[in-house]
Amino acid sequence: MQFEDILYDVRNGVAWITINRPEKMNAFRGTTCDEIIKALNKAGYDKAVGCIVLAGAGDKAFCTGGDQSAHDGNYDGRGTIGLPMEELHTAIRDVPKPVIARVQGYAIGGGNVLCTICDLTICSEKAVFGQVGPKMGSVDPGYGTAFLARVVGEKKAREIWYLNKRYSGPEAVAMGLANICVAPEKLDETVQQWAEEICERSPTAIAIAKRSFNMDTAHQAGIAGMGMYALKLFYDTEESREGVAALKEKRKPEFRKYAR
Repeated sequence: MQFEDILYDVRNGVAWITINRPEKMNAFRGTTCDEIIKALNKAGYDKAVGCIVLAGAGDKAFCTGGDQSAHDGNYDGRGTIGLPMEELHTAIRDVPKPVIARVQGYAIGGGNVLCTICDLTICSEKAVFGQVGPKMGSVDPGYGTAFLARVVGEKKAREIWYLNKRYSGPEAVAMGLANICVAPEKLDETVQQWAEEICERSPTAIAIAKRSFNMDTAHQAGIAGMGMYALKLFYDTEESREGVAALKEKRKPEFRKYAR
């Protein structure tokens, strides 16, 4: 299986899926999402694989969400908003093996959502988490909001989305967004160690446990599906377009003059 935007390799029973767009801070486009979905399915049903790691290439970023250079009212791929986000999020949740987010740097926007959805998150002391949607004329109206509230609590989730602050690795651990924060030089070793320990467990028991966890929030897939249609309508407004225009022009957005 050949990939353009990601790297795929298996290390002692652990499948590593690495977004390989460091020049774009590992922001994803339509091709990236499609390839991650394919890789998740490949690893998920490979009996030689016991755990999956989702990572980002380079030192700066795990993932910074959707590639804004491919966004002008719509992204460059398929799906409701031009990115198959519902399908990607579902693939992470439905694959019958734990998925570990390995965060060495920025996990912003859609990248923060990926960390939220992954079964476990292991980060370095250089990691930075946060959401930027309302600063950009965007939002994640599904797992990135509803499920985030389950992970970090209602008040913290609203703070993350309303204020768009950035949070360190230790802060992410404290709020429950990450499991453990380690020194940068220990990150890969720790991720591989945790993943290999999971590989030693009963795969059927792990799969049942994961499905059991997911059942409690399965209804949120419906929220995500409906939310993406609302987001598509929002992207067609001048208010949303102002966020992308302001980014390109390197100025502060003026959303309120477009609000109806």
